[in-house]
Amino acid sequence: MSESVHTVTTMPAARQPGCPFDPPAELIDARGHGPISRYPFPDGHEGWLVTGYDLVRSVLADPRFSSRKELMLHHPTIDYSGVQVPPAPPGEFLLMDEPQHSRYRKPLVGRFTVRRMRQLTERVEQITADHLDAMEKAGPPADLVTAFAKPIPAIMICELLGVPYEDRGSFQEQIDKFLSGETSDEELIAAYTATQQYLAELVAAKRADPTDDVLSDLTDSDLTDEELRGMSLILLAAGLDTTANMLALGTFALLRHPAQLAALRADPTLTDQAVEELLRYLTVAKTFMRTALEDVELGGQTIKAGTAVILSYNTANRDPERFSDPHVLDLRRRDGGHLAFGHGIHQCLGQQLARVEMRVAFPALINRFPTLRLAVPAEEIGLRPETADIHGVKSLPVTWDA
Repeated sequence: MSESVHTVTTMPAARQPGCPFDPPAELIDARGHGPISRYPFPDGHEGWLVTGYDLVRSVLADPRFSSRKELMLHHPTIDYSGVQVPPAPPGEFLLMDEPQHSRYRKPLVGRFTVRRMRQLTERVEQITADHLDAMEKAGPPADLVTAFAKPIPAIMICELLGVPYEDRGSFQEQIDKFLSGETSDEELIAAYTATQQYLAELVAAKRADPTDDVLSDLTDSDLTDEELRGMSLILLAAGLDTTANMLALGTFALLRHPAQLAALRADPTLTDQAVEELLRYLTVAKTFMRTALEDVELGGQTIKAGTAVILSYNTANRDPERFSDPHVLDLRRRDGGHLAFGHGIHQCLGQQLARVEMRVAFPALINRFPTLRLAVPAEEIGLRPETADIHGVKSLPVTWDA
């Protein structure tokens, strides 16, 4: 059986022209052949690409598949031959397994609960209103990425962690550099180093003079400064980039689906469903990797110990065996259970914060600007490269009747 399995020879470098919201055609085609495909990595390693919903979900819940950074020896698009991959730095729990993972995640879980995040709704509403006021005052056109999508999650995560207001601009600039997928290696290392240095100083400041924020709370634990720095980096990078891209790309998708936009504008009770559907439809965190710790049977194939597995979240969330009409954006969709936030022990810690931000921001934007529309043809909207970890638009020029 394993001989007849489909092979994907290279990871797609771009999306289909005119289809900014859909996964690359090669990945959709791979899912059409079956939920798992062979994938020859550039260094010659024979790995696997999982595109089906059920199999992606099962790998994410299976401790026999590791997230450890030092086991990620094979890159989907770069030949890593001869490169020594070090373990994740202390605190960067996204790239760790148990028990190290829980040491860092557990102290944070109680601080990102549904209840706690909902208590932040009023603050999100205020920040959103401030930015919409500024947009309205400046008048059309506007770049929705810089005027709206980036600042709302940036301010929220910085406030939660206790980043001083005056530092936010330069701090976000550095984070953007190492998440954009378009930065040279030298710039990448410089931005990462500058961010690490800043966080080290922030942790020291919180230890010396705690304030009312998550990072200050954590200084009252047995976590070291180095561990707190790594944890802060994960929270900031995740909190800034994913929601910012959801807000911009989500607005783009709504503007390209006017009937869905009109439905959301007409019926505020649709908001929660709309947010979940946009998360499924767009799946901005599109792929992750795991390494098999032992031989595992998966989808009729034997995944050998040490083998790298690419998990395609965006095709899983477009799997026709799981979602009816999966390529259709339907804000009234009832078949939930998307994997946009992952699954298992690494499921996104900040998902409730992201939901609160989107539930506030989308309706506020579309109701404040009833005539909101793209300021340039849709084909001219520049997408982030497929090499970026998070899918999105580089800018989103919009206009409205002032």
